[in-house]
Amino acid sequence: MTDETQALCAALRADAAIETHLSRILLAGDWAYKLKKPIRLPFADFRSIEARRHYCEEELRLNRRLAPALYVDVLPLLGSAQAPRLGQPGEGGDESQAIDWVLRMRRFCVGSELDALVRTNRLDPAQLDGFAARIARLHAEAPAAPATGEGSAWGSAAQVGRAIDDVFDTLAPLLPGAQAAGLQVMRAWFGARRGRLAQRWAERRAGGHVREGHGDLHLGNVVCLDGTLTAFDCIEFSPALRWTDTLADAGFFTMDLHAHGRSGLAWRFLDAYLAATGDYEGLDVLRPYEVYRALVRAMAAQLRAAQGAAPQPGPDYLACAEALAAPRQPRLLITHGLSGSGKSTVAARLLAAAGAVRLRSDVERKRLHGLPALADSAAHGVDIYTPEATARTFARLGEWARAALQAGYPVIVDAAFLRRAERDAFHALARALGVPYAILHCHADPDRLRERVARRRAQGADPSEADLPVLARQQDTAEPLAPEERALALDVDTGTEVDVDALHRRWLAGTGGVA
Repeated sequence: MTDETQALCAALRADAAIETHLSRILLAGDWAYKLKKPIRLPFADFRSIEARRHYCEEELRLNRRLAPALYVDVLPLLGSAQAPRLGQPGEGGDESQAIDWVLRMRRFCVGSELDALVRTNRLDPAQLDGFAARIARLHAEAPAAPATGEGSAWGSAAQVGRAIDDVFDTLAPLLPGAQAAGLQVMRAWFGARRGRLAQRWAERRAGGHVREGHGDLHLGNVVCLDGTLTAFDCIEFSPALRWTDTLADAGFFTMDLHAHGRSGLAWRFLDAYLAATGDYEGLDVLRPYEVYRALVRAMAAQLRAAQGAAPQPGPDYLACAEALAAPRQPRLLITHGLSGSGKSTVAARLLAAAGAVRLRSDVERKRLHGLPALADSAAHGVDIYTPEATARTFARLGEWARAALQAGYPVIVDAAFLRRAERDAFHALARALGVPYAILHCHADPDRLRERVARRRAQGADPSEADLPVLARQQDTAEPLAPEERALALDVDTGTEVDVDALHRRWLAGTGGVA
């Protein structure tokens, strides 16, 4: 610890100090004080006190979007380097008075970071649903990158392509032979997609998908505060790294869950994020962004090792990149069953086990009418169940299922599918794309159906608006699966425990029967 750090620890009564390549963090009681180091790097210049104050204030502004309870204020350091003292809000306005600036944060418990929670199996998976909604809200409310002037290159096809090339160029000489050969395979993987990706990156930017996001959304930058997952430590020092495609931001998080061996959680987060954003048409850029993010983390680890740093325990990001780039078999599964039959519950568990994208008719029907997923359409004076609305809903489901399948993902379309024509349309889609097709047929005894529907309506926590009269009409009008459809069906009695792993294996095998 330097003399300057010791003086600061004494002034702030700190009991611990943490050093990063950019900052010095002093822990004192309930507080954490973060100071920028007076250094210059290729991506950051903190040499002047004005710059350090600016970036402290930027860090406060940006991180209060997601963690207002964690980020408190920016305070001046007064006195001298040998005898510093912490100023109060409003002090040090004259730069000649302050010798430095400090970002004050509330301290959290070591081990409450998400990487630690995942490693020790202390994460409640349901917490990811709320976290996904908050990240989706951040992306929806953040400004889009400007088309002209400063920032016009952020998230552009040229910038993204250059960043990917830079990672390969930096990483290649740091790897031994076998790993270097694997890296070249991934470089070829990107090269084969480069033209199409460049077009899509440009389209995404023109469509307003490049926004001021987090920029560094890995598990170590997420903490559990009072039972809620909260992202912190957003990138403040480089707008070009922070202004990025929203799916690059979300993809950093899903990639890191995959890298930590928790792919089921990654798919659960993605399901909730896509349900909130509706960004299914962007899925063709998600996996390339995930691979890129994994390579960036692998590069950082190799650079630390080349500088003589002790190896740190953690995921093998290079192996993660290779796994994410591996070919996948898209396939289409539609659900079938009356309200209360457990379709959505089984589909949610199956998507996590299978690594699939889910489309929910109840959510998309409301999105088409500008309503949130949990809104009561009648309270808004909107009839979203007309034949025309239903036709639009299934057309949208088909459009987005096609996009996800063409991007290489298994897809589950979660709807009642009680009419043969609706089922046939999706079977035809599967045949047109040359992908396997199956039907997840869920059922339970009538008393259980009524009990589930009544309970769900009373709780008001599900997008479905089906009530008991709706269930009764379904029972009278549903068109049952024909024999040729039953040959393609995975039959699930949800009145008993469902073995989702076995169901997944049978979906992959393309066999019907009882799960």
